[in-house]
Amino acid sequence: MTFAELANPGILTQPVYEAGKPIDQVARELGLDPAGIIKLASNENPFGPSPKALAAAERALREAHLYPDGGYYALRHKLAEKWSLGMDQFIIGDGSNEIIELLGHAFLAPGRECVMFQSSFVVYKLVTIMFGATTVEVPLTDMRQDLKALAAAVTPRTRLVFLASPANPVGASNTGAEIVELVRALPPHAILVFDEAYAEYVENAPDLRPLIAEGRKVICLRTFSKVYGLASLRVGYGYGAAELIAIVQRARQPFNVNAIAVAAAVAALDDHEFVAKCLRENRAGLAQLEAGLTKLGVGFVPGTGNFLLAKVGDGTRVFGGLQQRGIITRPVKPYGLPEWLRLTVGTHAQNERLLGALAEVLRG
Repeated sequence: MTFAELANPGILTQPVYEAGKPIDQVARELGLDPAGIIKLASNENPFGPSPKALAAAERALREAHLYPDGGYYALRHKLAEKWSLGMDQFIIGDGSNEIIELLGHAFLAPGRECVMFQSSFVVYKLVTIMFGATTVEVPLTDMRQDLKALAAAVTPRTRLVFLASPANPVGASNTGAEIVELVRALPPHAILVFDEAYAEYVENAPDLRPLIAEGRKVICLRTFSKVYGLASLRVGYGYGAAELIAIVQRARQPFNVNAIAVAAAVAALDDHEFVAKCLRENRAGLAQLEAGLTKLGVGFVPGTGNFLLAKVGDGTRVFGGLQQRGIITRPVKPYGLPEWLRLTVGTHAQNERLLGALAEVLRG
């Protein structure tokens, strides 16, 4: 028998996540100097990692021969202080992606459903399919998320409802009032998974802790990959009711996050100066890209995170043209948006280079 014949049938049709191309791969494929390539594809922080996090990670390396604290006391304690919640209300994950998978282990099975928007973060759909559940995708309305339509798609079989704000890859946000209304409209058998990966970039971002406190079924997900600049270390967290977190913890593997990543995350939470700088520069960068795209006559969805969705026409062609010029962006054709590219906000110089190259490609 072949390996395919031995495998579980579902794994053979499981979609595969396609990550943004690494700089070294593009350099090899196109014969370019890696030093001259800029990557504006994966919504990474162009200012690097938090300096405090970097120093803490270097110190933690000296104890790399020891297993991490499997309960992640230091990080959960720090997060509990930050959010004024109990330590038992937090789960630590190998990026927030892992927590999405843990929710699948805990709540998904054949015959159950997950509700999400079309063109939302593809991992929601991948995890749903992985556990044999059914995806229910709600169309966007003029590139915005209609939460009343999302609530209307919930059925007695729904277990998880995925919502990101700002939404990836679209970039738009929902108001706190809209999200509160959604949570109150959900039946008691549906859990809202509120993805806050880009929430630090949003002024007056929605706070769902009062809904958690009143017993609503909500879990919020955050990551250290974006504003804190720790994408390669893969550390994130979820918070919600202690009872919910205890169930999801049962699906978590021992030592699922390494000690270097955890030490960096703890220190990053205190690096307020670095975060303030990144937020300030990101706001300026968004304005710079929006002005530049307007000048080029390129439509876009106004960004509320650290990226923009730009309507460039033939997304595949423009992506290729930019890559030939040493600029990696993210085509979103797999999300059903073939005319669009997702553009990460870079430094001022990187943004200028992107806009100049985009003008050349569009003229060509």
